[in-house]
Amino acid sequence: MSYKNFPMVPRVVFGRGSFNQLSEILDPKRLSINAPFIFLVDDVFKADGNLTSRIPLAYDDKIIYVSAKEEPKTDQVDSIVKDIILSTKERPSGIIGIGGGTLLDLAKAVSIMLTNEGEAKDYQGWDLVKNPAIYHVGIPTISGTGAEVSRTTVLTGPEKKLGINSDFTPFDQVVLDSELLQGVDKNQWFYTGMDCYIHCIESLNGTYLNAFSQSYGDIALSLCKEVFLKNNLSQIEADEKLMMASWHGGMSIAYSQVGVAHAMSYGLSYLLGTKHGIGNCIVFNHLEEFYPEGVKLFKQMKELHGIALPQGICANLTDADFDTMIDISLDLKPLWENALGKNWQKIITRSKLKALYKKM
Repeated sequence: MSYKNFPMVPRVVFGRGSFNQLSEILDPKRLSINAPFIFLVDDVFKADGNLTSRIPLAYDDKIIYVSAKEEPKTDQVDSIVKDIILSTKERPSGIIGIGGGTLLDLAKAVSIMLTNEGEAKDYQGWDLVKNPAIYHVGIPTISGTGAEVSRTTVLTGPEKKLGINSDFTPFDQVVLDSELLQGVDKNQWFYTGMDCYIHCIESLNGTYLNAFSQSYGDIALSLCKEVFLKNNLSQIEADEKLMMASWHGGMSIAYSQVGVAHAMSYGLSYLLGTKHGIGNCIVFNHLEEFYPEGVKLFKQMKELHGIALPQGICANLTDADFDTMIDISLDLKPLWENALGKNWQKIITRSKLKALYKKM
């Protein structure tokens, strides 16, 4: 039997205020004064001098502000790569992503596409990337997606929503500074945190489960319960615990997979542009049949935090729309196999998927 030799993030800094060490982290990695660092930053920080003024720009370094209102797209990656190539004298020294899962995934994808020919859509799938990415750093400003630690960068392409899953995807360096989580919108905090919780439930209940995945998944799930079911944590404690839950949740799927909620939310995202975190929540809310205990706990958390999920988002869809979502969802074979086993196609039919989508 051949075992996967997965890469992990080789360097991580954890601690409040660790963002201030960015200059000393990056300086030794600068290739030349003509090889800039490119900072991809969520545009919500454009007016936030507190963060942007602390980005250590030198020489030809530049900030590219990117909106995270929509899920990251392959053509968006191509456009950023083209912009960087046309505006720099030499290949950049590195790409630094600052933001939530969208910005982190874009940073990973851009760093890959600067060294690989063609378009980002050509690399959607498993182990298609040929050349190592340029140096890239992830700095999350919201916790839950696990994008800071995963070997995938989830992108919506012209034909599918699918990650660039590769050994060259993980960051070379991650900075975990819980100070950067201040001021996150309550709903957004919940939806992104639930992405982590759902990772754990799907990993821990999957057929791919093994001791490696379980050890990380158990820790992440325990941390999620502390953050979302207790009210005696200070904001700093909650932020730091959720940051570590996200890290461990991302690690738990390195050697396993996610499941039904992620497979179905990819369909929503592709057709309706539903953001990943809220999409997972909308789907998971209806998955008692697959994850009875997990859904029960999810509903408790939702009630405790006063979260009202959008209703009826699939109410006016055509049969063709449902077919599109079902096609996207069923294409994610490893997710279904993890959730339901090798005979998953006998369990999850198109009509069953359609009935589930109709509830949303």
